[in-house]
Amino acid sequence: MQRFKNILFVADSELKGGDAFERAVMLAENNQAQLTVVSILEEFPTISREKIEGISMTDLSNAIMEKRQFQLEAMLASIERKCPISSRILTGVAFLALVREVLSKKFDLLIKTADEEGMMHKLFASSDMHLLRKCPCPVWLIKSSRQGHYQKIMTAVDFDPFDDNVEDDALNRRILEMSAALALSDFSELHIIHVWNAYGESSMRSGLAYQPEAYVTGYVERVRAKHEAYLNKLVADIVEQGGKETVSYLKPKIHLVKGSAKDMIPKIVTEEKIDLIVMGTIGRTGIPGFIMGNTAETVLNRIDCSVLAVKPEGFVTPIRLEN
Repeated sequence: MQRFKNILFVADSELKGGDAFERAVMLAENNQAQLTVVSILEEFPTISREKIEGISMTDLSNAIMEKRQFQLEAMLASIERKCPISSRILTGVAFLALVREVLSKKFDLLIKTADEEGMMHKLFASSDMHLLRKCPCPVWLIKSSRQGHYQKIMTAVDFDPFDDNVEDDALNRRILEMSAALALSDFSELHIIHVWNAYGESSMRSGLAYQPEAYVTGYVERVRAKHEAYLNKLVADIVEQGGKETVSYLKPKIHLVKGSAKDMIPKIVTEEKIDLIVMGTIGRTGIPGFIMGNTAETVLNRIDCSVLAVKPEGFVTPIRLEN
């Protein structure tokens, strides 16, 4: 099962720690990983000679940095831990600073509390969406109201059984491994969802490309069976890879759902009261700069639970380190 070795946790502006911080510490301990906690400040003005009430801008910014560092260290001191934890202050645009920190320190997981948009009733604010699109390592956004262990974890896998895509298969296996490991550590119920449809079915039924009912029914059933066989093999391989403990405990609940992923994944998440969804966030378009698939982005804006978003191996972020 996938293990994380270098975890980055983003403290919220109030530096109160809370459930997300406790989960980051627990995950680091379970994985024997290095944990780094950062707090982000807006970039300070560059006009250092300007004075405000008798204090220079340089002295003011230093005082702000020192206070934030003191608060950050107090937060770290408030929790028992058995793993090494370091801390630092970052400045600048949040998502840019975080992605550059991931690149420079080679973090393999970023954890933060999701920025909720209040009246918009969207879980993710624009800064979080930037991270989901551009951060090269997995991003775990934890809903602020989330407390305690996850009772239900869901993995959303996407594939075309008629197209042997190595990248898709590797990504699906990666997110299934993560989900299984988290479900075992949290004693959670594991759900696996795959949404499928039979291309051209409506046209064959509507008259545009009409075919006899028996033919259409048989065609749809063959497509469904192909998706089911591929999904069952994928799940069996991952579960068996974890050994007898995984096989006996996990027993994942499989959702093979016909329809549109944009509609059906949020629907099942709500019906099953899922606490965390693990999913890939790359589209198959091949268009340069098209960082996150349309389906993934739509789903993320329709769900109300924590998210662990994973990109395939070899993903290259458009953000570069500063010289």
